[in-house]
Amino acid sequence: MKKTLLLFLLFCASATVFSQTPAKLEKPPIDYYKIISTARDTTFVDTTLSIAKKYKFNYLRKDNFELLQFSNVGQTYNSLAYTFDQRNLKPLFVAQSHHFNYKEIEDVNYFNVPTPLTELYFKTAYQQGQQLDAFFTVNTSPQFNFSVGYKGVRSLGKYQHILTSTGNFLFTSNYHTKSNRYVVRAHLAAQDILNQENGGLTANSLQLFMNADPEFSDRGRLDVNFEDAENKLEGLRFYGDHYYELLSNRDSTGYSVLTIGNVLSYEDKFFRYNQTSPYKGFGSSYETADLFTKTKLEDFNVKAYADFNNSIIGKITAWTGYNDYNYGYNSVLVLDEERIPNRIKGNIIEAGAAYEKEYRGFKLSGKGAINVAGDFDGNYFEGAASYNLNEEYNAKASINIHSVAPNFNFLLYQSDYLNYNWKTNLNNVKTQQLNFQINTKRFGNASVSYTGIDDYAYFGIKENDSTPSPNQASERVDYLRIKAEKEFKFGNFGLENTVMYQQVLSGENILNVPQLITRNTLYFENHLFKRALFLQTGATFKYFTKYNMNGYDPVLAEFYVQNDQELGGFPLVDIFFNAKIRQTRIFFVYENFTNLFSSGKNDHFAAPGYPYRDAVLRFGLVWNFFL
Repeated sequence: MKKTLLLFLLFCASATVFSQTPAKLEKPPIDYYKIISTARDTTFVDTTLSIAKKYKFNYLRKDNFELLQFSNVGQTYNSLAYTFDQRNLKPLFVAQSHHFNYKEIEDVNYFNVPTPLTELYFKTAYQQGQQLDAFFTVNTSPQFNFSVGYKGVRSLGKYQHILTSTGNFLFTSNYHTKSNRYVVRAHLAAQDILNQENGGLTANSLQLFMNADPEFSDRGRLDVNFEDAENKLEGLRFYGDHYYELLSNRDSTGYSVLTIGNVLSYEDKFFRYNQTSPYKGFGSSYETADLFTKTKLEDFNVKAYADFNNSIIGKITAWTGYNDYNYGYNSVLVLDEERIPNRIKGNIIEAGAAYEKEYRGFKLSGKGAINVAGDFDGNYFEGAASYNLNEEYNAKASINIHSVAPNFNFLLYQSDYLNYNWKTNLNNVKTQQLNFQINTKRFGNASVSYTGIDDYAYFGIKENDSTPSPNQASERVDYLRIKAEKEFKFGNFGLENTVMYQQVLSGENILNVPQLITRNTLYFENHLFKRALFLQTGATFKYFTKYNMNGYDPVLAEFYVQNDQELGGFPLVDIFFNAKIRQTRIFFVYENFTNLFSSGKNDHFAAPGYPYRDAVLRFGLVWNFFL
């Protein structure tokens, strides 16, 4: 299936290339190639080369400043910082560590292009594998557009039994009438993320790794805890949104528009963990061989909404929604002679409203929703005020309040391992957040965020236990983060700086983060060969202070809090050489360059027991072409 999709995309790309006739037609302006988000914000295709683009040239295709990658591409990431910006009204699915590369509804974009557009992303992996992200979109008429894309990764990795294989297929379409009064958007997403799991290095191999024993520079010679387990996250989603302008009055003095709409979505997800033989480190097991657990979620949503947008009053939106969910297992669980239900199923009815108003650079917005009926209580409210003094200065302040039940795997979980079975009755996690940010072209950007959390839910290891289980904090968690960004330019040289300071004011043994994270890029860039080539080369330095780094559990595919090992405090230096030729950006990077000069000690870890990636030279490109 994956090969068929890739061949189809490459055929589309080839057809675009070979059908180009360079002589006669001039390419439309780049801002005609529009990208429309699920929230209906519109941007356009950007083919420039910049440091920001370099930061996004990775497996996730976005800046990963706040993340720490595991040793193999396609594996999970440890979090160096947290945002707590989700606004869900019911629990999230299991295996959240595998959702970094999982496209949610809000991650999907739609397109409107004057000519066919193709983008190819390619980057080498770490051993015996590649990663490719191929995308094609075309307007068959000014009113109808469709796009098809596939992102695939397969990498063996340098350690034993950590092969990764992921695939994200996405099809989108959108249509509007000639009058633009009726619009419909839809997408289909089919995604799978498979990881072989090895439980990390054995105690003896950890010592050999940390002592930088030259006989084990071939990482495949280091022993791992097991070589017979894998987990997989898979999801299939259908989504549609259509709306109609029931009232449309626009003239030179103002406008007044009433829109009604409807959103439908259905998503079927599962996560499985299988292992040939039990591993003693996870405790006793029900089975002596061929352990297998499958967790499923069926999620159906329908929403009806109305927008009233007036040039004087602003934009008012109201909606009501219905959600039907079915989470659980096909086997019944008995714990301590008590029969526990194997499913959490039910429905929720929600209601919400939003408001936006902009006047002379000042923008006020608010949004809130609440579960008015159903088995889960949940609500959120967010309000923001921003002001654009001019093109040089803007500032924004916001408040967010959120209450939601912990994720499904905190409430109910089953496994062939005895320690990984539970049914809990936890309180809602209640989050309050204040944010302030200021952006300036002259002095850079800065943001301050304070978050308070009551009944914080987390996975942790209890005393006299060896495996993680769900916990709920009895004390309040207070978390402060301050982030600053500034770029300095000296002719053809530049220095881009990002610094984050974090402090957990209370609950420091529950929410673990490094106090300081910094990333600095010194680079040179210039046009060469009569501006036919744009060159960019330099080095990126990243560092974060030591802290009690979260551990990773492969059975749950979740991170858990541990307070026994301080890790971090090592510099990461990447040397890069990038170039742009027409619409093609070429990237060469020597990752973790400082690892070549380790002086008899190696303390580079992505999680306890899981080494960080070694020094490696990688190559890739992003190629846009237009018909």
